[in-house]
Amino acid sequence: MAKMRAVQIPAANGPLELVERDIPEPRPGQVRIKIQACGICHSDAFSKEGTFPGLNYPIVPGHEIAGIIDTVGPEVAPWQAGQRVGVGWHGGHCGRCERCRRGDFVNCRYAQIPGISYDGGYAEYMTAPAEALAAIPDDLAAEDAAPLLCAGITTYNALRNSGARAGDLVGILGIGGLGHLGVQFAVKMGFETVAIARGRDKEPLARKLGAHHYLDSEAQNVAAELTKRGGAQVILATATSAKAMTAVIDGLSENGKLLVVGASADPIEVSPLQLIGGRRSVQGWPSGTAIDSEDTLAFSALGGVRPMIETMPLERAAEAYERMMSGKARFRMVLTTGQ
Repeated sequence: MAKMRAVQIPAANGPLELVERDIPEPRPGQVRIKIQACGICHSDAFSKEGTFPGLNYPIVPGHEIAGIIDTVGPEVAPWQAGQRVGVGWHGGHCGRCERCRRGDFVNCRYAQIPGISYDGGYAEYMTAPAEALAAIPDDLAAEDAAPLLCAGITTYNALRNSGARAGDLVGILGIGGLGHLGVQFAVKMGFETVAIARGRDKEPLARKLGAHHYLDSEAQNVAAELTKRGGAQVILATATSAKAMTAVIDGLSENGKLLVVGASADPIEVSPLQLIGGRRSVQGWPSGTAIDSEDTLAFSALGGVRPMIETMPLERAAEAYERMMSGKARFRMVLTTGQ
């Protein structure tokens, strides 16, 4: 049987090890993807550290996958060999649970996640359910497409479903792996975009990404500054600091919304009066399904939105993972296979 290179985790808290494996064959309803690029996400730590329930080792991590369909399994339509496709966090759904029956596939009770539910993208090949596939535009490089399948869809899909309209004041809290994309999407959607981060050193980047305003949360009262501008209709919280989220709530306008995509286990502190007085709200948003990924990729290609990335070859996955976890990456690490 033909072989491929893959980077697997042998056990919880085990090392990322480069191994040789059999190239997998697609089952009914699946396709096989020749992987060209795979982004490294902080959520890959779920597999690395064994903190996600139901993990079976060894497992190949990775859920920001861009490549080409190599083989189509039985009962798959309309996908064909040779098509450029991506797979993100949403790696399949059952189609039968109550949430799926209501069309809420991203919250399927039995949702599958590449690199957690089945082998993911730190490899030269993988198989994936057909419902997890998103078409990649021809003018979007695989290395750029990969992070858009997680960080991209998370920010794009949240903003387009936020209720904000062109011309509204929208804040992006945090200018990192999610936030640098959030600023670009907000600008391209026609929002008056305020980038919010700690320190003046982030301002040149925020301006380069297109932000109309910049607020330094260390030197300014962000809520007061937003209020001076009429209040934000939406603040997209991409930073993982619940304290930073708490500090901006009073900067929302009437009917304003704090939209949370930065994952933190700490509580956001908000009083009933803060919400009642201006009909404000706090809402979370997950990423989305394959068609949302496809929309994200198409919008990015059309609008010129691109992630800031650093690439490393597959065999340096362990090094790339550690660079991501250390916070030194600017801003997304992407593995390439040379295929």
